[in-house]
Amino acid sequence: MRHPPRSVLLAVTGAVALVGAALVPVVSASGATPACTVEYAVTSQWDTGFQGSVTITNNMAAVSSWSLGFDFANGQKITQGWNAKWSQSGTAVTAANESWNGSLATGASVSAGFLGSWSGSNALPTAFKLNGTTCNVDSEPTPTPTPTEPPATGTAPALHVSGARLVDASGTAHRLLGVNRSGGEFMCVQGYGIWDGPVDDAAIKAIADWKADAVRIPLNEECWLGLSNVKSEYGGANYINAVKELVARVESFGLTPILDLHWTYGQYTGNSAGCSDVHATCQKPMPDAQYTPSFWSSVAGTFKDDQAAVFDLFNEPYPDRATSTVTQAWQCWRDGGTCSGIGYQVAGMQSLVDAVRGAGAKNVIMIGGLAYSNDLGQWLTYKPTDPAGNLVAAYHVYNFNTCASETCWNSTLAPVAAQVPLVAGEVGENTCSHAFVDQVMKWFDDRGLSYLGWTWNTWDCSSGPSLISDYTGTPTAYGVGLRDHLRAINP
Repeated sequence: MRHPPRSVLLAVTGAVALVGAALVPVVSASGATPACTVEYAVTSQWDTGFQGSVTITNNMAAVSSWSLGFDFANGQKITQGWNAKWSQSGTAVTAANESWNGSLATGASVSAGFLGSWSGSNALPTAFKLNGTTCNVDSEPTPTPTPTEPPATGTAPALHVSGARLVDASGTAHRLLGVNRSGGEFMCVQGYGIWDGPVDDAAIKAIADWKADAVRIPLNEECWLGLSNVKSEYGGANYINAVKELVARVESFGLTPILDLHWTYGQYTGNSAGCSDVHATCQKPMPDAQYTPSFWSSVAGTFKDDQAAVFDLFNEPYPDRATSTVTQAWQCWRDGGTCSGIGYQVAGMQSLVDAVRGAGAKNVIMIGGLAYSNDLGQWLTYKPTDPAGNLVAAYHVYNFNTCASETCWNSTLAPVAAQVPLVAGEVGENTCSHAFVDQVMKWFDDRGLSYLGWTWNTWDCSSGPSLISDYTGTPTAYGVGLRDHLRAINP
């Protein structure tokens, strides 16, 4: 769903060191300014993998290129990275600048991130050199981080696919009926915070009081990965920890968390472009090959032991608006690579499924179709291969979409729902009423399918659309339809 207008991205300022999940200022023991400082972070860690980042501050004369060197102590291996050219020989790691971020003025900083593997122990490096100069001289030794653990499952059911149904651990059919909680996709990259409104116990209880059993949580890949254009207080470890805390809280109320990748990197200025920005500040037609596989490897590694969490690979693909034919669009959707009309390398849905499974996660995966997830016409034909057998078709529908009638649902959705679970990840209308959503819910109810209303935010219901007027759960004239219906079918 397109969002109401927001302010432009704020400038990124400030410098702190991330050590494990803590925020620690870099200060030398003598009080003198080191020639350079390096702030190393383990932002997320799981059984055999971890996500890390480095922030380099140059306090010497300006340089036009830079190379950072350090050694791993426990046999860790870099598997992929971003914002630097990463290489490794034995224990020695080198991160060299990209062509676009080599200049480093006096007092300037640059950040880069990576994914790595580990076993046994994951001690932090203790010595760094920038262009041959030792950094952090006189600084106190950096403590070994406490490994982060995935959130407790709570009372939310562990889910998997059985035929055309989602089922819990006992094999009982389970429907996802709930709301979207927008904010995590835009607040961080716009420099305002992480969530739009409260996400404390009272706020989640208000959702549960509607008799919802699922909450879809839109995310931003640049914020999760802690890229340099995102304020440090809203990105990397801070963002990841905020997401983990919200997932745990949602599950503690018995609700299924759906982690949805909403906004991604990649410049697109073609047909139906939401913005011209290369950064993750709007919906792009497809996920990008540069960062999205790393995002899903990290998310999957973080939540792989939590089978209650569901992964929604990409919010609303629309390669059909860029490519010449529908066949090209579906091929782009599944296979990625160089796609006609899209100026960046695309990560296809198959590569993202592979990234999730490669991290050891068997969680349920939702995948939306073309036309902003409104077209599932060839979803079964181009369905990615999943060794875990846990794929779900995701569908979005609003009153202004092309496929927004029972005739279309019967012809295009029913065949999909006969073979795989079908979840309407977003349903809504921009009329400040609920007549259309009532029709959608009835069609899905009659077939035992799942749906989630857009959105649990206090926006104008005609532009959002918004389900609520405050975070205690007071419904708008539009939201009252979903609230009363959920309460009726889940007394």
